[in-house]
Amino acid sequence: MAEKTHIQWTQATWNPVTGCDKISSGCKFCYAERLALRLKRMHNPRYQNGFKVTLHEAQLALPNKWKTPKLIFVNSMSDLFHKDVPDDFIQKVFETMGAAQLHTFQVLTKRSARLAQLAPKLVWPQNVWMGVSVEDNNALARVEHLRQVPASVRFLSCEPLIGPLSDLNLTVIDWVIVGGESGPGARPMNPQWVHEIHTKCQETRTPFFFKQWGGVRKELTGRLLNGREYDEMPKLKE
Repeated sequence: MAEKTHIQWTQATWNPVTGCDKISSGCKFCYAERLALRLKRMHNPRYQNGFKVTLHEAQLALPNKWKTPKLIFVNSMSDLFHKDVPDDFIQKVFETMGAAQLHTFQVLTKRSARLAQLAPKLVWPQNVWMGVSVEDNNALARVEHLRQVPASVRFLSCEPLIGPLSDLNLTVIDWVIVGGESGPGARPMNPQWVHEIHTKCQETRTPFFFKQWGGVRKELTGRLLNGREYDEMPKLKE
């Protein structure tokens, strides 16, 4: 079965790679690290290395076993373009996605420079959406790298949004997700930052998904913006 998830903008997760390390301010309170270390303490065999980058060859064919169409978030517990993931393993992941045309795959990275470098060497199936995490203005170079990628859908995950994105350019960007940080130590998100991004999405007719306000107890702050929920998505492939 697909790995269940509470992430609102996807339906399942697939983790052929687990583990990562921190490269920017958005990583400070990484949920995946907390979860990986907890799973290690629970003696989960896939997390015996804790949050050290680990390849799981046995997981590569998993999406082909799922018989109903799904939106699948790839490597929710890692970053496919981490330096410790070999080029040929990334290629295998893309080959699996290309073969599993029943599904739509959402790949998200903070290692956008490596993404841009490898993109010409990869085959980009129509069912692969490629995104980058953008937590504040310091991360905007990732958006420029993403523009170089020939993905059918390019998207931004502005989560955790910990600073303004006043210089954000949405040219050839197909989807924007915005969310506040949650869990222990969560840094506050200024509503003005959210409204500014939402306005840019309206001006460019870019689908906008508001995930959460966040906070130490995100269930108390909810996900209403302007009195409503925003669940806009790119159109799924035919």
